[in-house]
Order: sequence, then C-alpha cells, then structure tokens
Amino acid sequence: MFRKFLLASVGALALTGSAALAADLPSRAPPPVYLPPVPIFTWTGIYLGGQVGYAWGQTHNHFVSSFPGFGVFSDDSFGQNPNGVIGGAHVGYNYQINQWVLGLEGSVDGTSMKKTVLFAPGAFLAPVGFFGSGLTATTRADIQGSIRGRIGVAWDRALIYGTGGVAFGGFNTSYTFFSPFFALGGTSSFSTTRVGWTVGGGIEYAVTNNWSVRAEYRYTDFGRTTYAPFSTVFAPFGGGFTGHHHFTQNQVQVGFSYKFDTFAPIPVVAKY
Repeated sequence: MFRKFLLASVGALALTGSAALAADLPSRAPPPVYLPPVPIFTWTGIYLGGQVGYAWGQTHNHFVSSFPGFGVFSDDSFGQNPNGVIGGAHVGYNYQINQWVLGLEGSVDGTSMKKTVLFAPGAFLAPVGFFGSGLTATTRADIQGSIRGRIGVAWDRALIYGTGGVAFGGFNTSYTFFSPFFALGGTSSFSTTRVGWTVGGGIEYAVTNNWSVRAEYRYTDFGRTTYAPFSTVFAPFGGGFTGHHHFTQNQVQVGFSYKFDTFAPIPVVAKY
C-alpha cells in the first residue's frame, strides 16, 4: 500500500514540473499589429488653392473743362457700377499659437467686370453751346491681386479670420466725346495699374487635415487717377478736359485650399 502511494506522489510531481517548464518557454505568438497615431490637426503650414465669386464696383468720374476766355466753365461728375465674375488662385502660410492663427496670403484674380455709360447733362457742355454733345465712358477691370495679412481664432477645424493689406489692379478706361454742333469727336483710352488697400474677413473649415474650404468678403479701394482726355481734339481751341477717376470694389468669393504637412509626426515603433 505504501509503495502504491509513493509511486502516485512521484508521478504527480513529475507532471507539475513539466507544466512549469512549459510555462517558462518563450511565446511563439505574433506581435500586435502597429497602428500609427492619428495626426493632431493644426492650421500651421504652407497652403495653396483657388477661389471664384462675384464682384461689383463703383466708379466715380469727375470732369473739369476749361477754355481760354471762359476759364473753368464746367465741373461735373457721374458714376459707373461695373460688375462681373472674379476668380483666381492664392498661396499663403499660417502659424497657429493656441487658438490664434496668424498668416500671410497673396492672391491673383482675373475679372469680367465692365461697364459703359452715356453722360450728357446740359450743365456739362451747355455753357459754350455744345447742345447735343455727350460723353461715353467705359471702365474695364481685367486683373487684380493683393498681399494681405490674416489673423483669426480657431475652434479646432473651424477658423474665423480678418484680413487686410495692399491691393493692386489693372484697369482700362476709355472716353468717347461727340459734339454734332461743332462736328467734334474723339476717343481717349488709358491703361493703368493702381495700388490701393483692401480689408475683409471670412470663415474657413478644414474638411480633412490637408483640405479646407472657405467663404470670404472684401472691400477694396484702388485710389484715384487723373487723366487729360481729348487733348488732341481740343488742342486747336487751347482748352480741354481734366478727369479724375476713383474706383472701389466689393467682392464675395468661395474657395478651397490644400495645406502641406510642415511637421510630420514621428512614428512610434514597438520593441519586443
């Protein structure tokens, strides 16, 4: 009986030792699958994109006419309201500090803005008997752009910002004068590049970490320019016109941007 009990005890100890030895052997299971961390979104980075919208302007024309013996005999003003489609491209850089986003952006737009008006008030030419006379003015804005600073407040992927800076534009203005009474007529055209200022604001939303969409409004003042039209037409009479042209503009645009990843996250590598 004692012999049987001793053999059973030795067998139990042998089985227990084998199990413990098996537990100490290295595991052959595959390592866990590496999942890269989700990048933290930031507005910091270089971006480029495009925009399209609608623009409407206001042109103020002020003419002063003078002739020897009459002095300044006419001082008149009239306006134009050119409008059209506007669209182009932009490039910029943002830097985010907590919720604040600071940036610099440049944009270039082509436009279809154009307007022609007929100006023929009696006070304009009546003092010298130019009855039936008139003036046709055409203003066309072909291309414009801006270099602006931006400052905004971000709520994660939503950004509300203000913007302002220097604006420049290329304008073509032509005047056609006609006077049946004296059988006079002529056309004067002027192409100028003007520099002014622009200010506005908008909202931008990052659809992904790289792509964003925006809506923006801006007001632009391109300043005043002085012309001397019809100098050859009225040269024999020793007189002429002096014109002052002032152009301001409103615009609303929607656009998109692609932001390049300036700072890529460092991948985490698991070690076994």
